[in-house]
Amino acid sequence: MSSMSFLLRLFLLACGPATLLAAAPPKLAVVISVDQLRADYLQRFGPYFGEGGFRRLTKGGLVFEECHYAHAFTQTAPGHATILTGAYPMTHGIIANEWLDRDLWEQVNNVEDRTSPLVGLTPADATAALLAPKAGRSPRTLRADTVGDQLKLRHGAKAKVFAASNKDRSAMLLAGRLADAAYWDENGVMVTSRYYREQVPAWVAAFNAERRVHASFGKVWERLLEPAIYDAVQGPDDAPGEWAESGFTRTFPKKITGGRDAIGPAFFTAFDNSPFSTEFLGEFVQRAIVEEKLGRNGATDLLCVSFSQVDTVGHNYGPDSHEVMDAMLRLDRVLAGIFDRIDREVGLANCVVVLSADHGVAPLPERVNAGRTDGPGGRFKVGELDAAGRKALDAAFGAPEAPEYWFTRDNNGFHLRAPVLAAKKLNRSEVAAVLRDAVAALPFVAQAYTRDQIMAASPDGPSVLAAVRRGYFPERDRDVVMVYKPYFQSRVANGTSHGTPYGYDTHVPQVWFGAGVPAGVRKDRVGVEDIAPTLAGLLGVPAPAQAQGVRRF
Repeated sequence: MSSMSFLLRLFLLACGPATLLAAAPPKLAVVISVDQLRADYLQRFGPYFGEGGFRRLTKGGLVFEECHYAHAFTQTAPGHATILTGAYPMTHGIIANEWLDRDLWEQVNNVEDRTSPLVGLTPADATAALLAPKAGRSPRTLRADTVGDQLKLRHGAKAKVFAASNKDRSAMLLAGRLADAAYWDENGVMVTSRYYREQVPAWVAAFNAERRVHASFGKVWERLLEPAIYDAVQGPDDAPGEWAESGFTRTFPKKITGGRDAIGPAFFTAFDNSPFSTEFLGEFVQRAIVEEKLGRNGATDLLCVSFSQVDTVGHNYGPDSHEVMDAMLRLDRVLAGIFDRIDREVGLANCVVVLSADHGVAPLPERVNAGRTDGPGGRFKVGELDAAGRKALDAAFGAPEAPEYWFTRDNNGFHLRAPVLAAKKLNRSEVAAVLRDAVAALPFVAQAYTRDQIMAASPDGPSVLAAVRRGYFPERDRDVVMVYKPYFQSRVANGTSHGTPYGYDTHVPQVWFGAGVPAGVRKDRVGVEDIAPTLAGLLGVPAPAQAQGVRRF
């Protein structure tokens, strides 16, 4: 026996059976994203969670307390694309929830694919909007591999990659391009796309036939706990700046009808705002675990779940509302049910779980400014951006001849119109600089940058410009982009949003639990982009090729 073989045998004997077993890849990996889950929610609402949901993960797992997104424009699609690619938007290409297609010169959904119609709609659910070419969906716009793609490349059909969400983009951008299935909710029906399959399996059709969402018409959403508890944690139920639409008032209780006498679009909007949408998704996920035999297919399976209702209710009522707190408490119960199901079917000891989010959220401006005459928050009309830009460009270069126009605004930025530049024989960079200076002078804009500035900037470092560069994909991006000042909202009437490089938007949880995970709390700063290479390492597959994060344990 060689000395090397002898040393190897000694090492294996010293490790013992338990260590060797722990080194085997888990049977099931579970990635949970909670849309708009700020990191502080786990501490704020923690005393009111049960033992089986969030607390199971935080008490028995590894908590990274300082996890942040590194890109500036923190929206749902870029965040979900980053979680399992490990790449920044500058690499994976998902810069926003929608963007201007510079060839078509029209706004397109981030996962829009007119060659991939929806699958799973019954004749009763197949509205004209859902059958239109623009309703087609696929992950083809994603320019980077996911951990799920790596599993499929390594194990093929032996590994199942399955995703489900209330939102199309959240399911597909977690699942990736080689997934077996990605499902989301369209008007109470779980659908997928022809990109993945020609028809839904029998169990999905049977689940949809139960009409669980439709049966919720008229149901009442009331708080789980005594109102005084919510008052103590969140403040009053009725607060300035909150939303009151789709048949809802600003206070509890809330009847889920959409303010109508029959099921229709307003009802589905109300349902999406209610925690019953979280429960509906949880029921679908539990059914999938059983029917798809996840964790029992011969190699490591991957289950991706993204819950969207916390985002919906957070936009409308703000992070300091009774509605957000109750949504989190109810989500905690749904997670406990999913974990219990996994434990019965697979055994949690044979699984690894990671929890994170796609972004955080800003407080309501009215909350920030309460009791102050010089409060830092505010609301503005996006039309002010357009007016300032047109005025400056007309003054500098003369107004374009009608019906032509200088630019198209896209999210918080502008695309300059090539026909105007050509007609006036203007240099794009010169025009962009004038537009940048005009919008930068507005009282709610912190910084503005031109394409040239962004492309010349390094993506490394903590500066706002570096964060903008990490989120900038030239093929789809704008000629001028803006970063708004903290606590300013373009939602004029009510509600709040996200999409900035500030801590309330970038700081999200990163919690690991299960096989191969060392328990404890880490206070070093990490990125969401680190999830993919860390998970890939635990699953025994290479990190996604374009990953820019690092393995953390």
